[in-house]
Amino acid sequence: MMDQPAVMDAIARLKPGLVYHCAGAAHVGRSWAQSEAAFAVNVRGTHNLLDALCRANATTRVLIPGSALVYRPANDAMNEDHPLGPSSPYGLSKLAQELVGRHANGADVQVLIARAFNHVGPRQDPAFSTSGFARQIAMIEAGLTRPEILVGNLDAERDLTDVRDTVRAYELIATRGVPARPYNVCSGHALTIGEVLTMLVARARVPVQVRVDPARFRPNDVAVVRGDPRRLQRELGWAPTVPLETTLADVLDYWRTKVA
Repeated sequence: MMDQPAVMDAIARLKPGLVYHCAGAAHVGRSWAQSEAAFAVNVRGTHNLLDALCRANATTRVLIPGSALVYRPANDAMNEDHPLGPSSPYGLSKLAQELVGRHANGADVQVLIARAFNHVGPRQDPAFSTSGFARQIAMIEAGLTRPEILVGNLDAERDLTDVRDTVRAYELIATRGVPARPYNVCSGHALTIGEVLTMLVARARVPVQVRVDPARFRPNDVAVVRGDPRRLQRELGWAPTVPLETTLADVLDYWRTKVA
């Protein structure tokens, strides 16, 4: 995405009718130490893509998977009209990305905006909490590490959606959504990270202890991130279908296979 001539050439050759723009810096914690890279990839990379699409003289719909972290933190469920106010470099880069998309939106290049809350599933990078917990459990079960999980802030509340439900939402927004109109992709319910960890530990095949590691705390962690999915449900007929218990079992089984 950062090689503008290469992006221009690829788009000119392909002239895609539909683009899912999933390339980007996606980790909130890393954005504090790598803010320049987060802005470069999420903002300038998006500009390069949209500029190439505008120059390709083809009618294209492009989905930007945005983030719930563009919103101002709140304890209540946030709908799409909730005030904007990112509290991390990552959130700020995603808001800037969204604004770049709105600026490019037009008759030929139609930009769709999905504001995704936390999504989890097999193959997720272990830098994300749920996948990281499952990986540690799988390594403990395999005897590769001591029976102890290192954790950060367990009190943070997050709205979790299975990645397969998230992908279905992206497809609906990309194909049927209203351009430049944001859609929350979320369940409408929030659990603490501690509750998710408890559910995973209950599935462990050996005893596991939990130890808090202060080094894993983020500089400015948002206490609650919970969304209101009613616009997506009402306008496009989406609803999550994969229970969290199934998601966690699948993530754990993935890491058991990977570790083995």
